[in-house]
Amino acid sequence: MTPYTTTNTGIPVASDNESLTAGAQGPILLHDHYLIEKLAQFNRERVPERVVHAKGGGAFGELVVTGDISRYTKAKFLQPGARTETLARFSTVAGEQGSPDTWRDPRGFALKFYTEDGNHDLVGNNTPVFFIKDPIKFPDFIRSQKRLPGSGLRDHNMQWDFWTLRPESAHQVTWLMGDRGIPATWRHMDGFGSHTYQTVNEAGERFWVKFHFKTDQGIEFLTQEQADELAGSDPDHHRKDLYDSIERGEFPSWSLKIQVMPEADAEGYRFNPFDLTKVWSQRDYPLIDVGTYTLNRNPQNFFTDIELASFEPSNVVPGIGFSPDKMLLGRVFSYADAHRYRIGANYSQLPVNYAKNAVVNTYSKEGPMRYRSTGPDVPVYAPNSFGGPHADAAVAGDEGLWTFDGDAVRAGYIEHAEDGDFVQAGTLVREVLDDAQRERLVGNVVGHVLDGVREPVLSRVFEYWKNVDPEIGKKIEEGVLAGRE
Repeated sequence: MTPYTTTNTGIPVASDNESLTAGAQGPILLHDHYLIEKLAQFNRERVPERVVHAKGGGAFGELVVTGDISRYTKAKFLQPGARTETLARFSTVAGEQGSPDTWRDPRGFALKFYTEDGNHDLVGNNTPVFFIKDPIKFPDFIRSQKRLPGSGLRDHNMQWDFWTLRPESAHQVTWLMGDRGIPATWRHMDGFGSHTYQTVNEAGERFWVKFHFKTDQGIEFLTQEQADELAGSDPDHHRKDLYDSIERGEFPSWSLKIQVMPEADAEGYRFNPFDLTKVWSQRDYPLIDVGTYTLNRNPQNFFTDIELASFEPSNVVPGIGFSPDKMLLGRVFSYADAHRYRIGANYSQLPVNYAKNAVVNTYSKEGPMRYRSTGPDVPVYAPNSFGGPHADAAVAGDEGLWTFDGDAVRAGYIEHAEDGDFVQAGTLVREVLDDAQRERLVGNVVGHVLDGVREPVLSRVFEYWKNVDPEIGKKIEEGVLAGRE
């Protein structure tokens, strides 16, 4: 039997085809409540798009832990043999909902782990570093990558103006302008937690940790020409590729690995280990195997499963905590606040965001669209004398603690022996990239700069790249000047 249409409250509907009118040619009647419901719902069926990472897609999967890192963390979902249901969302950073997947841009790599201790979110990118190191600069950075207020057009001059005035961006910009700036698919890129996190083991020992997800499909990228062609012919290329591969049963996977730095090493390490524009050398802190992360189930409804999904670095479970990484600490506030604005105060109650494998005891109450509540006899305040939940440090742990002075200051990171805005960018160019990769890097930068970058920004672009590497900088300058003849 074909199911019949109902209103949102389950009442059968008389017609999907004709509105209720006063005669065949008369006005539509206001008491056609199904018509009113249908049009009003349609007018409200979109939520505001994300300010950043608006265009994306994702899938569900599982993390299976095959290694043993219990000496570094007591987090239950990272113990040997643990299997945890997950959600992943991949995205571009600057583009809007309708922008092409193949723009040159970092890719968001956001993961949600539905653990028994609550949801743990790891919100990173496909690069291990970022453009800035202090969150007070973040709104300005994003605005420089968006659109001009007058014309509404993206502007490379604005981008390079910001980048060259913030030389700390050099490492990330070098990544962005290289081959990995446009992954062939989401399946063929690595993911990184990027930030430095703290982990604590059962004995209370503390460590500094970085998370790496190495693609098992291999790294593949698009040239600028291929990306430009796909932007016109297949603007949802990455979203479609992920969906289709899972539908075919070709489940993409990543090998989860970590770098671990003993707590005492941080002060004397050659780079400041909490600076998001820097990496830790894998020669100093080798990758340690943790397990396999696999995506094996597509969303049933893109809006409810992906568009309404919220990821926030503040969601950390016992055994994992924060660090003096200023960008991480700023994101701990901003992400949850963005969700309250975009989705609503009770966004964590939506099925895709709900901590379904944990016990949720919260004193949060009421507000628009709240549909989960405690029983009528459970107190709504703490402390109380009537059996309501109480905070327990023994359960929660004290992750997120570290030693620091008590003075309030506005200061940059303490510089370590080999710190410098251009040091690691230069190492990437000279020691990691091969000749062909360096050639493509030069070509990508030249093409980008020729598209509208003008003085006084242009001269700073040449100086910026000469600071990264004199030879690369010279080639970029020559290429731009030749292109303008």
